[in-house]
Amino acid sequence: MQHRVVVIGAGIMGARICKHILRSGHPVALIDPSKEALENAEKTIGNPREALTTHTKIDALPDLWRAAMMVIEVVPEVLSLKHQVIADSEAFFDDSTLIASNTSGLPTAELTKNMRCPERFVITHFFNPADLIPAVELVPGPKTSEAVVAKTAAFLQSTGKKVARLRADVPGFIANRLQHALMRECFHLMATGVADAEAIDLVTRYALGVRLAMIGPLLQRDLNGLDTHLNIARYLYADLDARDTPPETLARMVAAGDIGRKSGQGFYTWDAEQQTKMEQIERLLPELIALAAQVDANEGELRCQNG
Repeated sequence: MQHRVVVIGAGIMGARICKHILRSGHPVALIDPSKEALENAEKTIGNPREALTTHTKIDALPDLWRAAMMVIEVVPEVLSLKHQVIADSEAFFDDSTLIASNTSGLPTAELTKNMRCPERFVITHFFNPADLIPAVELVPGPKTSEAVVAKTAAFLQSTGKKVARLRADVPGFIANRLQHALMRECFHLMATGVADAEAIDLVTRYALGVRLAMIGPLLQRDLNGLDTHLNIARYLYADLDARDTPPETLARMVAAGDIGRKSGQGFYTWDAEQQTKMEQIERLLPELIALAAQVDANEGELRCQNG
Protein backbone atom coordinates (compact mmCIF):
# COMPACT_ATOMS: atom_id res chain seq x y z
CA MET A 1 0.00 0.00 0.00
CA GLN A 2 1.32 3.42 -0.97
CA HIS A 3 1.42 6.29 1.52
CA ARG A 4 1.95 9.94 0.65
CA VAL A 5 4.85 11.45 2.59
CA VAL A 6 5.86 15.10 2.72
CA VAL A 7 9.45 16.08 3.55
CA ILE A 8 10.09 19.70 4.50
CA GLY A 9 13.71 20.75 4.04
CA ALA A 10 15.79 19.93 0.96
CA GLY A 11 19.23 19.76 2.56
CA ILE A 12 21.35 16.63 2.41
CA MET A 13 19.31 14.86 5.11
CA GLY A 14 15.98 15.78 3.55
CA ALA A 15 17.14 14.63 0.13
CA ARG A 16 18.44 11.30 1.41
CA ILE A 17 15.23 10.67 3.41
CA CYS A 18 13.26 11.33 0.21
CA LYS A 19 15.50 8.94 -1.68
CA HIS A 20 14.85 6.17 0.84
CA ILE A 21 11.07 6.64 0.92
CA LEU A 22 10.82 6.86 -2.87
CA ARG A 23 12.86 3.68 -3.22
CA SER A 24 10.33 2.01 -0.92
CA GLY A 25 7.55 2.78 -3.40
CA HIS A 26 5.84 5.76 -1.76
CA PRO A 27 5.18 9.14 -3.44
CA VAL A 28 6.99 12.06 -1.82
CA ALA A 29 6.51 15.82 -1.92
CA LEU A 30 9.67 17.77 -1.06
CA ILE A 31 9.28 21.36 0.14
CA ASP A 32 11.93 24.04 0.51
CA PRO A 33 11.81 27.81 -0.09
CA SER A 34 15.10 27.60 -2.02
CA LYS A 35 14.78 26.53 -5.65
CA GLU A 36 18.54 25.89 -5.69
CA ALA A 37 18.22 23.52 -2.72
CA LEU A 38 15.41 21.67 -4.49
CA GLU A 39 17.50 21.32 -7.65
CA ASN A 40 20.46 20.00 -5.66
CA ALA A 41 18.18 17.57 -3.85
CA GLU A 42 16.87 16.22 -7.16
CA LYS A 43 20.46 15.54 -8.21
CA THR A 44 21.10 13.69 -4.96
CA ILE A 45 17.91 11.66 -5.27
CA GLY A 46 18.61 10.71 -8.88
CA ASN A 47 16.36 8.28 -10.72
CA PRO A 48 13.65 7.16 -10.48
CA ARG A 49 11.98 10.49 -9.67
CA GLU A 50 8.53 9.88 -11.14
CA ALA A 51 6.90 9.85 -7.70
CA LEU A 52 8.67 13.02 -6.49
CA THR A 53 7.17 16.50 -6.63
CA THR A 54 8.90 19.64 -5.38
CA HIS A 55 7.41 22.87 -4.06
CA THR A 56 8.67 26.07 -2.44
CA LYS A 57 5.91 26.27 0.17
CA ILE A 58 3.39 23.99 1.87
CA ASP A 59 0.26 25.66 0.59
CA ALA A 60 1.45 25.10 -2.99
CA LEU A 61 0.69 21.40 -2.56
CA PRO A 62 -2.38 20.04 -4.38
CA ASP A 63 -5.37 19.39 -2.12
CA LEU A 64 -4.93 15.61 -2.31
CA TRP A 65 -1.75 16.01 -0.22
CA ARG A 66 -3.74 17.38 2.72
CA ALA A 67 -4.42 13.74 3.62
CA ALA A 68 -0.75 12.70 3.49
CA MET A 69 0.09 9.98 5.96
CA MET A 70 3.15 11.75 7.35
CA VAL A 71 5.04 15.03 7.27
CA ILE A 72 8.73 14.94 8.23
CA GLU A 73 10.41 18.28 8.96
CA VAL A 74 14.13 18.28 8.23
CA VAL A 75 14.90 21.99 8.61
CA PRO A 76 17.94 23.41 10.52
CA GLU A 77 18.12 22.95 14.30
CA VAL A 78 16.56 26.33 15.08
CA LEU A 79 13.60 25.99 17.46
CA SER A 80 11.71 29.01 16.12
CA LEU A 81 12.01 27.72 12.55
CA LYS A 82 10.79 24.27 13.55
CA HIS A 83 7.87 25.84 15.42
CA GLN A 84 6.87 27.69 12.26
CA VAL A 85 7.10 24.58 10.09
CA ILE A 86 5.05 22.56 12.59
CA ALA A 87 2.43 25.31 12.83
CA ASP A 88 2.18 25.53 9.02
CA SER A 89 1.85 21.75 8.86
CA GLU A 90 -0.97 21.70 11.40
CA ALA A 91 -2.77 24.42 9.47
CA PHE A 92 -2.54 22.67 6.08
CA PHE A 93 -2.75 18.92 6.68
CA ASP A 94 -5.63 16.84 7.99
CA ASP A 95 -5.70 16.00 11.68
CA SER A 96 -4.96 12.38 10.79
CA THR A 97 -1.57 13.29 9.26
CA LEU A 98 1.37 12.36 11.46
CA ILE A 99 3.87 15.18 12.07
CA ALA A 100 7.45 14.07 12.62
CA SER A 101 10.69 15.92 13.28
CA ASN A 102 14.19 14.80 12.33
CA THR A 103 15.74 16.86 15.13
CA SER A 104 19.05 15.58 16.48
CA GLY A 105 18.17 16.39 20.06
CA LEU A 106 15.65 19.19 20.61
CA PRO A 107 13.15 18.03 23.26
CA THR A 108 9.69 17.00 22.21
CA ALA A 109 8.11 19.15 24.93
CA GLU A 110 9.67 22.25 23.38
CA LEU A 111 8.77 21.29 19.83
CA THR A 112 5.12 20.59 20.66
CA LYS A 113 4.30 23.31 23.17
CA ASN A 114 2.35 25.39 20.62
CA MET A 115 0.69 22.47 18.83
CA ARG A 116 -3.07 22.10 18.60
CA CYS A 117 -2.80 18.29 18.37
CA PRO A 118 0.48 17.26 20.06
CA GLU A 119 -0.72 13.68 20.27
CA ARG A 120 0.14 13.22 16.55
CA PHE A 121 3.74 14.41 16.92
CA VAL A 122 6.78 12.14 17.08
CA ILE A 123 10.53 12.49 16.51
CA THR A 124 12.01 10.29 13.78
CA HIS A 125 15.76 10.79 13.94
CA PHE A 126 17.39 9.44 10.77
CA PHE A 127 21.15 9.09 10.31
CA ASN A 128 23.22 10.36 7.41
CA PRO A 129 23.22 8.96 4.75
CA ALA A 130 19.56 8.33 5.49
CA ASP A 131 18.99 6.12 2.45
CA LEU A 132 21.73 3.72 3.60
CA ILE A 133 21.91 3.73 7.42
CA PRO A 134 19.11 1.42 8.65
CA ALA A 135 18.55 2.79 12.18
CA VAL A 136 15.97 5.43 13.08
CA GLU A 137 15.46 6.70 16.63
CA LEU A 138 11.75 7.01 17.42
CA VAL A 139 11.00 9.42 20.28
CA PRO A 140 7.42 10.07 21.39
CA GLY A 141 6.46 13.32 23.06
CA PRO A 142 4.75 13.61 26.44
CA LYS A 143 1.34 13.62 24.73
CA THR A 144 2.05 11.41 21.71
CA SER A 145 -0.56 8.68 21.39
CA GLU A 146 0.49 5.05 21.38
CA ALA A 147 -1.38 4.62 18.09
CA VAL A 148 0.81 7.28 16.46
CA VAL A 149 3.98 5.63 17.73
CA ALA A 150 2.85 2.22 16.49
CA LYS A 151 1.79 3.56 13.08
CA THR A 152 5.09 5.45 12.63
CA ALA A 153 7.16 2.43 13.64
CA ALA A 154 5.21 0.13 11.33
CA PHE A 155 5.64 2.48 8.37
CA LEU A 156 9.38 2.94 8.92
CA GLN A 157 9.88 -0.80 9.32
CA SER A 158 7.94 -1.42 6.11
CA THR A 159 10.50 0.75 4.28
CA GLY A 160 13.38 -1.34 5.64
CA LYS A 161 14.35 0.79 8.63
CA LYS A 162 15.30 -0.64 12.01
CA VAL A 163 13.40 1.37 14.62
CA ALA A 164 14.83 2.06 18.09
CA ARG A 165 12.02 3.34 20.27
CA LEU A 166 13.11 5.43 23.25
CA ARG A 167 11.16 5.19 26.49
CA ALA A 168 12.09 8.74 27.52
CA ASP A 169 13.09 11.94 25.74
CA VAL A 170 16.63 12.88 26.76
CA PRO A 171 18.97 15.42 25.08
CA GLY A 172 20.82 13.76 22.22
CA PHE A 173 18.69 10.58 22.37
CA ILE A 174 20.85 7.42 22.16
CA ALA A 175 23.24 7.92 19.27
CA ASN A 176 24.39 11.48 19.95
CA ARG A 177 24.92 10.76 23.65
CA LEU A 178 27.13 7.78 22.82
CA GLN A 179 28.86 9.63 19.98
CA HIS A 180 29.66 12.71 22.05
CA ALA A 181 30.85 10.64 25.00
CA LEU A 182 33.27 8.90 22.64
CA MET A 183 34.35 12.18 21.04
CA ARG A 184 34.96 13.82 24.43
CA GLU A 185 37.54 11.13 25.18
CA CYS A 186 39.00 11.40 21.65
CA PHE A 187 39.64 15.12 22.12
CA HIS A 188 41.12 14.43 25.56
CA LEU A 189 43.55 11.86 24.15
CA MET A 190 44.67 14.31 21.45
CA ALA A 191 44.94 17.30 23.81
CA THR A 192 47.08 15.35 26.28
CA GLY A 193 49.41 14.10 23.54
CA VAL A 194 48.47 10.43 23.87
CA ALA A 195 47.61 9.94 20.19
CA ASP A 196 46.78 11.81 16.99
CA ALA A 197 43.58 11.65 14.95
CA GLU A 198 44.89 8.93 12.63
CA ALA A 199 45.83 6.60 15.51
CA ILE A 200 42.50 7.13 17.28
CA ASP A 201 40.56 6.48 14.07
CA LEU A 202 42.62 3.35 13.40
CA VAL A 203 41.82 1.82 16.81
CA THR A 204 38.18 2.85 16.56
CA ARG A 205 37.74 1.37 13.09
CA TYR A 206 39.71 -1.85 13.42
CA ALA A 207 39.00 -2.71 17.08
CA LEU A 208 35.78 -1.11 18.30
CA GLY A 209 34.04 -0.47 14.98
CA VAL A 210 34.24 -3.92 13.42
CA ARG A 211 32.84 -5.50 16.59
CA LEU A 212 30.15 -2.91 17.28
CA ALA A 213 28.77 -3.27 13.76
CA MET A 214 27.92 -6.87 14.54
CA ILE A 215 27.09 -7.09 18.23
CA GLY A 216 26.74 -3.70 19.98
CA PRO A 217 28.41 -2.56 23.22
CA LEU A 218 26.21 -4.39 25.74
CA LEU A 219 26.44 -7.78 24.06
CA GLN A 220 30.19 -7.19 23.82
CA ARG A 221 30.31 -6.70 27.60
CA ASP A 222 28.48 -10.00 28.07
CA LEU A 223 31.06 -11.72 25.87
CA ASN A 224 33.97 -10.21 27.77
CA GLY A 225 32.37 -10.81 31.17
CA LEU A 226 30.69 -8.19 33.31
CA ASP A 227 33.10 -9.02 36.13
CA THR A 228 35.99 -8.05 33.86
CA HIS A 229 34.19 -4.85 32.88
CA LEU A 230 33.61 -4.00 36.54
CA ASN A 231 37.26 -4.50 37.45
CA ILE A 232 38.40 -2.26 34.58
CA ALA A 233 35.76 0.35 35.41
CA ARG A 234 37.00 0.58 39.00
CA TYR A 235 40.41 1.88 37.95
CA LEU A 236 39.59 3.49 34.57
CA TYR A 237 36.47 5.60 35.13
CA ALA A 238 38.25 8.05 37.41
CA ASP A 239 40.81 8.74 34.67
CA LEU A 240 38.32 9.34 31.85
CA ASP A 241 37.64 12.90 30.76
CA ALA A 242 34.56 14.29 32.49
CA ARG A 243 34.45 17.88 31.18
CA ASP A 244 31.02 19.46 30.85
CA THR A 245 31.98 22.09 28.25
CA PRO A 246 33.11 21.64 24.62
CA PRO A 247 36.86 21.00 24.24
CA GLU A 248 39.12 23.96 23.46
CA THR A 249 40.56 22.18 20.42
CA LEU A 250 37.13 21.90 18.85
CA ALA A 251 36.31 25.55 19.54
CA ARG A 252 39.63 26.69 18.03
CA MET A 253 39.15 24.63 14.87
CA VAL A 254 35.63 25.93 14.30
CA ALA A 255 36.74 29.54 14.95
CA ALA A 256 39.50 29.08 12.35
CA GLY A 257 36.99 27.77 9.81
CA ASP A 258 38.43 24.26 9.85
CA ILE A 259 35.09 22.47 10.07
CA GLY A 260 35.82 19.37 7.97
CA ARG A 261 34.54 18.36 4.57
CA LYS A 262 32.40 21.49 4.15
CA SER A 263 35.45 23.77 4.36
CA GLY A 264 38.08 21.42 2.94
CA GLN A 265 40.02 21.13 6.20
CA GLY A 266 39.37 19.51 9.56
CA PHE A 267 41.32 16.73 11.20
CA TYR A 268 42.00 15.66 7.62
CA THR A 269 42.57 17.58 4.40
CA TRP A 270 39.56 17.10 2.18
CA ASP A 271 41.29 16.99 -1.19
CA ALA A 272 40.21 14.96 -4.21
CA GLU A 273 41.83 11.80 -2.80
CA GLN A 274 39.91 12.07 0.48
CA GLN A 275 36.65 12.75 -1.34
CA THR A 276 37.20 9.68 -3.53
CA LYS A 277 37.86 7.59 -0.45
CA MET A 278 34.55 8.68 1.11
CA GLU A 279 32.67 7.89 -2.09
CA GLN A 280 34.18 4.42 -2.02
CA ILE A 281 33.14 3.98 1.61
CA GLU A 282 29.57 4.93 0.75
CA ARG A 283 29.53 2.37 -2.07
CA LEU A 284 30.78 -0.34 0.30
CA LEU A 285 28.55 0.62 3.23
CA PRO A 286 25.58 -1.49 2.07
CA GLU A 287 27.80 -4.59 2.15
CA LEU A 288 28.72 -3.96 5.79
CA ILE A 289 25.08 -3.34 6.69
CA ALA A 290 24.08 -6.56 4.92
CA LEU A 291 26.62 -8.52 6.96
CA ALA A 292 25.31 -7.02 10.20
CA ALA A 293 21.73 -7.79 9.14
CA GLN A 294 22.72 -11.40 8.45
CA VAL A 295 23.58 -11.78 12.13
CA ASP A 296 20.00 -10.81 13.02
CA ALA A 297 18.61 -13.13 10.35
CA ASN A 298 20.64 -16.05 11.66
CA GLU A 299 19.47 -15.30 15.19
CA GLY A 300 15.86 -15.37 14.01
CA GLU A 301 16.37 -18.75 12.33
CA LEU A 302 17.87 -20.19 15.51
CA ARG A 303 14.88 -18.97 17.53
CA CYS A 304 12.51 -20.68 15.12
CA GLN A 305 14.51 -23.92 15.30
CA ASN A 306 14.57 -23.82 19.09
CA GLY A 307 11.01 -22.58 19.44
